[in-house]
Amino acid sequence: MANWPFHHGVHDIGNGVYGYVQPDGTWGWSNAGLITSQGQTLLIDTLMSVPLTRDMLAAFAKVPGGARIDRLFNTHANPDHFFGNGLVEGAEIIATAKTRAEMEGFNPQALANLSANWENMGEAGEFLFETMGRYFDFSGVDELTLPTTTFDKAMVITVGDKTVELTDLGPAHTESDTIAWVKEDRTVFTGDLLFNEGHPVVWAGPLANWIAACDFIVALDPEVVVPGHGPICGVEAVRTMKGYFEHLRNEARSRFEAGMDWREAARDIPIKDYAHWTDPERVVANVYSLYKQWDPDIPHAPPPMLFAEMNKYRKEHHERHGCSHAH
Repeated sequence: MANWPFHHGVHDIGNGVYGYVQPDGTWGWSNAGLITSQGQTLLIDTLMSVPLTRDMLAAFAKVPGGARIDRLFNTHANPDHFFGNGLVEGAEIIATAKTRAEMEGFNPQALANLSANWENMGEAGEFLFETMGRYFDFSGVDELTLPTTTFDKAMVITVGDKTVELTDLGPAHTESDTIAWVKEDRTVFTGDLLFNEGHPVVWAGPLANWIAACDFIVALDPEVVVPGHGPICGVEAVRTMKGYFEHLRNEARSRFEAGMDWREAARDIPIKDYAHWTDPERVVANVYSLYKQWDPDIPHAPPPMLFAEMNKYRKEHHERHGCSHAH
């Protein structure tokens, strides 16, 4: 199945299942979902900010049964999938224990202060401001609203007459990446285990886990896939992303064995079939993740360093291709 039209807002998948899509799918522009049945609802993820989440909830309130959210499921611990949790008042919030623990490490004030402080943060600050700071209103997230119900590897919940299987396939993108599979409707919500036509980013790894997660999702044989970012699609997009990871792993391995530095390797690897994907600078973080796996003794690169390196790559890429990012 080809990509669905990439337009903002609610997409009716059918039979009380909905996706919510935010173009252009780049940093922070994430997707969410809603499952409704027999007067019960499950919201899958909130968005990067209070205003964006408020708009989404208002849009979902217009679909049959969508006015009240009983339960909320957070797929993983990135701000663009849980910073809006506080708006879903009275709902049971479900996530893995690992996701909750990782969420606790986020400081919402740091993002709220980004527009004022980024110039003092060097290359990393410039990158965060250019990709997220100038686009998102982080006010209103004074404190995090965390999951109230946690589980470990898997949990089955019912929404009316629907069965929703939650399965943690991480660590991969983050420490815990959980999908929601609605078997009756052949629909899977992948969270950020799928970036459709955007470069994924490996924060946790190992990459082998993410490749295995792709295989797991493909084996479900879904008809509809709602990715964490990018247009709604079919399962072919998952196969494509698996191919991307295998390409990256193989190309990085030969450069690693030749003694090439990870920063240089990221620039040297041909992106070919994936040249049209958004956020190519993420290759830098992904190659670092592979190198760190193969040689745990290479110097640690914490997120600020990776953001700085991605910023350098981004500038070089734009100079080479004459392109500019605009939401």
